[in-house]
Amino acid sequence: MALKCGIVGLPNVGKSTLFNAISNNKAEAANFPFCTIEPNVGVITVPDERLHILEELVNPQKVLPTTIEFVDIAGLVKGASKGEGLGNQFLANIREVDAIAHVVRCFADDNIVHVEGRVDPISDKEVIDAELQLKDLDSVDKKILRIEKVAKSGDAKAKKDLATLQKYKQHLESGKNARTLEVEDEDKKAVADLQLLTAKPVIYVANVEETALPDGNEYSEKLKQAVKDENAEVVVVSASIEAQIAELEDKEEREMFLSEYGLKESGLNKLIRAAYNILNLITYFTAGVQEVRAWTIKKGWKAPQAAGVIHTDFEKGFIKAEVIKLENYQKFKSEVACKEAGKVAIEGKEYVVCDGDIMHFRFNV
Repeated sequence: MALKCGIVGLPNVGKSTLFNAISNNKAEAANFPFCTIEPNVGVITVPDERLHILEELVNPQKVLPTTIEFVDIAGLVKGASKGEGLGNQFLANIREVDAIAHVVRCFADDNIVHVEGRVDPISDKEVIDAELQLKDLDSVDKKILRIEKVAKSGDAKAKKDLATLQKYKQHLESGKNARTLEVEDEDKKAVADLQLLTAKPVIYVANVEETALPDGNEYSEKLKQAVKDENAEVVVVSASIEAQIAELEDKEEREMFLSEYGLKESGLNKLIRAAYNILNLITYFTAGVQEVRAWTIKKGWKAPQAAGVIHTDFEKGFIKAEVIKLENYQKFKSEVACKEAGKVAIEGKEYVVCDGDIMHFRFNV
């Protein structure tokens, strides 16, 4: 399944610098608002050490990691919900992503203009929250108008949907994001077609100066405290350091560079892990001489659903799945040896796939 993550934030918070560092595309980074006019899109491979383990064991013709698509979206300003700046374009781009990486400026630098003239991560976060909430409120209000007459006629579904919409309206009017409203999954269908912006999962990316690595600074701590009650992730990175890491191709050189700043991994790895966590995603693998490949699925998916990401026929005609745990593959060195040791499990339609499973599907269409 394709995963798309939108990088958003106020102008000059480090969005494009971060995007350049993690992406295979290059967005123009400039010291003025709106230097990113059209959303820049970059597809990056997801680093996974388990792929390297399987590659050494299987020696396939090719190795295919899973990918994440990052979209660098134009900077937002107050009034975007009413079309100010590049507001309409910004908001339309956000609707298309699965998760939002909200870059927040957590560094002071007189040489980089702040659109509001001061560094205040909480205020910056609230500006974007408010604009997205206003846009969502507009969407909810319009749907309420559409179904009120139907609900008054006695239509049971319309009455139920209207009650749910009213809950969202009150929640948004109180300055809260849609994702923090506790409603039943069934009731969420009432707003599913609206693609509410504040319902999307968020990763707050605290962009700090390099001297604040690895743990952050007073600004990033304020941000963490401000979002602690949200269902959100917070990742501390230095976009300028990530840009330098991106220039290093040698693995050992990268590791030495990271260690100098007390880092065990790059900000990119932390961001990807946070995205998988907040979107409830896991990875399973297929392994053969032709290719070793990683596949991204939702946690809790059963074997037929997992097979469906390879091809819909695999799900439709699912018969069984042969499953090997990675630790067993490492221990016995091959699929044949795993079978001989009784370490290949035959699973049916109710099997819930686990992160790291190595799977082979049997199907008939």
